[in-house]
Amino acid sequence: MARKEAPLKEEEMSMKRRTLLAGAPLLTSALIGAAEAQEAWPSRPVTIIVPFTPGGSSDIIARAMAQNMQQALGRPVVVENRPGAGGEIGARTVIRAAPDGHTLMHAPISTWAINVPLRPRLGYDPVTQLTRIMQTVRTPNVLVVNPQRIQADDLAGVVEWAKRTRGAAYSSSGNGSSDHLTAEMFKQAVGADITHVPFSGGSPATTALLSGDVQLSFQNLGSITPQIAAGRVKPILVTSEQRSPLLPNVPTAAEAGLNDFVVYSWQGLGGPAGIEGPLLQRIHAAAAASLRQSETAARFAEMGFEVVASSPEEFAPFQEGEIARWRRVIQAGGITVD
Repeated sequence: MARKEAPLKEEEMSMKRRTLLAGAPLLTSALIGAAEAQEAWPSRPVTIIVPFTPGGSSDIIARAMAQNMQQALGRPVVVENRPGAGGEIGARTVIRAAPDGHTLMHAPISTWAINVPLRPRLGYDPVTQLTRIMQTVRTPNVLVVNPQRIQADDLAGVVEWAKRTRGAAYSSSGNGSSDHLTAEMFKQAVGADITHVPFSGGSPATTALLSGDVQLSFQNLGSITPQIAAGRVKPILVTSEQRSPLLPNVPTAAEAGLNDFVVYSWQGLGGPAGIEGPLLQRIHAAAAASLRQSETAARFAEMGFEVVASSPEEFAPFQEGEIARWRRVIQAGGITVD
């Protein structure tokens, strides 16, 4: 038969009550301290890591965002460039930081998505090792041709030319870039054999198109618009869902006859894994407000970028969908990097 426990003596019960009451302020103080730490963000300068050299679109957008955030938050917000290894050095720097909101990363589609299927030995995982805060901005690509080399006014004419022309070639800003993979997706969609000629950036890729060394290219909207306006290249289609205000007379891919071909080169803001709850929401709110300032949004629009400022709940599945999408293109094209 089970032995009954002896009832607690009054003195023992009183001592337990005193112990619990004494510990309650400590527990309350700890909870208040954690809440105050989040409420106090930022308590010191915030650093936004850009994993590429100064002057690129990721850097320009990060600096505009940092300036607006600094004015709103009353704390320094600085941009630090950590280039190298296709964005890996900067990403790993952020991953090693404390998840307290004082180290963030602004990076392009390559760092957030394309590198995963493109680089099998990638030294970071942007899904599990980073907090996805938001997709910041996006810009479509434009299919442009050298009008001296391709006498075609629409997509059907370009595809017909590509299929009958030996030595058809397109330029890109580099192996694994957004414009490279967009062109590869185009090749797969229309069944044309077009040779890839990579360069070390959009400017030399455009120069090769202007000189006639290649006949066509997919380039970011903002970077190629001046050449279109000057009549040096002819736009065939834009890869956005709707026509661009910068090129209102240029059809979308769907309007041109190419379905399921909505493509954007996008940027994203994140931080180390583990930024959660109120702190994540405070960072998101500050960054979103900085992007949506009218002067900033107008400046980005002139560059061809649309402000997205998606929520963390939207950004995470979007990013994972992009990884899966570009994995299919990379595998189908047998694409590798040197």
